[in-house]
Amino acid sequence: MQELSIDLLESLCALDYEVLLETNGSLSVRTVPSAVHLIVDVKLPGSGHSDSFLPDNLLWLKADKDELKFVISDRNDFDFAIAFISAQNLQKYRLLFSPVTEKIKPAVLAEWIKETALPIRLNLQLHKLIWDKNIRAV
Repeated sequence: MQELSIDLLESLCALDYEVLLETNGSLSVRTVPSAVHLIVDVKLPGSGHSDSFLPDNLLWLKADKDELKFVISDRNDFDFAIAFISAQNLQKYRLLFSPVTEKIKPAVLAEWIKETALPIRLNLQLHKLIWDKNIRAV
């Protein structure tokens, strides 16, 4: 979104920094330097923003280092994510599933993940676990 972001990424890569870019997936990552480690959020129906994800971003991901993140709010989101991964053949990427802590307990999501036998990592949003005093997961 920032006009000079790509220039900054290129400069950091040229200085041999390890550069990670986390994006919500709504803007193209086509011009991001290939040395950058991408973490792309695939918006699910429960987010209310599933139409913001650009499917073309999948074309620019590198299987050896890039990640796809799915924030899961309920079983519908989980099933949607699994179907999306299968339909797009995304098992070759690092797959991260994070629970919406106000709606689903991490242990529940962990059990669902185990049932799939897919290479999915449970990714806890530490900022919510550390600072959110009102977690009401069911």
